[in-house]
Amino acid sequence: MPKRVVVCIGTRKGLFVAESAKPRKRFELRGPFGSGVAVYSAMIDTRGTPRIFASSCNSFFGMKVLRSNDLGHTFKETKSAPAFPKDDGRALANIWSLEPGDGRKELWCGVEPASLFRSHDNGDSWDMVQGISNHEHARKWHPGAGGLCMHTIVRDGNRVHLGISTGGHYLSEDGGETFQASNKGVGAGFTPDPYPEFGQCVHKIARHKDKPGRLYMQNHGGWATWDGPGGRRPDIGVLRSDDHGKSWRSIAKGLPSDFGFPIVVHPEDPDVVYVLPLETMTRTCPDGAPAVWRSEDGGDSWSRLAKGFPKKETFFTVQRDAMDVDELKSPALYVGTTTGQLWIGRDGGEQWDCLFDSLPPIHCVEVAVV
Repeated sequence: MPKRVVVCIGTRKGLFVAESAKPRKRFELRGPFGSGVAVYSAMIDTRGTPRIFASSCNSFFGMKVLRSNDLGHTFKETKSAPAFPKDDGRALANIWSLEPGDGRKELWCGVEPASLFRSHDNGDSWDMVQGISNHEHARKWHPGAGGLCMHTIVRDGNRVHLGISTGGHYLSEDGGETFQASNKGVGAGFTPDPYPEFGQCVHKIARHKDKPGRLYMQNHGGWATWDGPGGRRPDIGVLRSDDHGKSWRSIAKGLPSDFGFPIVVHPEDPDVVYVLPLETMTRTCPDGAPAVWRSEDGGDSWSRLAKGFPKKETFFTVQRDAMDVDELKSPALYVGTTTGQLWIGRDGGEQWDCLFDSLPPIHCVEVAVV
């Protein structure tokens, strides 16, 4: 069967699935699934028979995980969703991240309040990962504007990287049994100590499969004009690590803003990384002119990609999981906005076109070639 491009679009009003042949000339849209309920995380599992998983989080009817075995034509709820023990004192508020594990049926799930769960049966049952969920820091983390969320899970063999807002970056080197805060060089603009041990508002972490020691981070920047305790803190928003996340350095120079949410890496080149800068106070496109910024040298320099985007009077926001890139020979980027547009950036972001312009506000975008 010829390869297909499948895009999962999690919105405030359910999950949509778009599908196209490899040329990506026309996408067919299906959905919404989990109609009327917010979807903050989706995962296309390409291990064996492709499956799609998505969160479905409703404050009245509870937290659910949706699963599709037919590439998003139909969905059913898994037998259970992650849940805290009855005597824990915490209650699940949202599901923020879904990632494949080692075994064919293993899944990892990050939730709010920030905790980690693991399933060994494709999401039908879940166990809490004690090493981070009951870490000595866990009860000291505080929610950011989006809640106390564990939004990023990056796995590399026995190494597991977690991004928590606001908790920071945590690293396990024993498969998730134990975790340590690993925030050397990661700044915080809202604390008296500009570089605390933990408590940073990490927005997203990304890596390339062929260079696992290299990590990129979009942190909560925008503090270049801060005049509060500790003084101004420029260039803390976009960072890079070359030692598996044990230390970080700024690569924000050359960007119009070091504030933003998503960060993604080119599928074939670990030196090519994309960010979408936003105005600090409004969380919208700088000067009302949308653009994705690309570095081709690991963050040492940046170029603006805006061909096809509106040139003025456009003030959308792109959330932390609403940008992704496919793995075709000439990859395309996909960007979803809080005003309901899904954009495609062909040729690695050189040309932008709007695929859908009237969806509900978009929370997450996940793409795979299957």
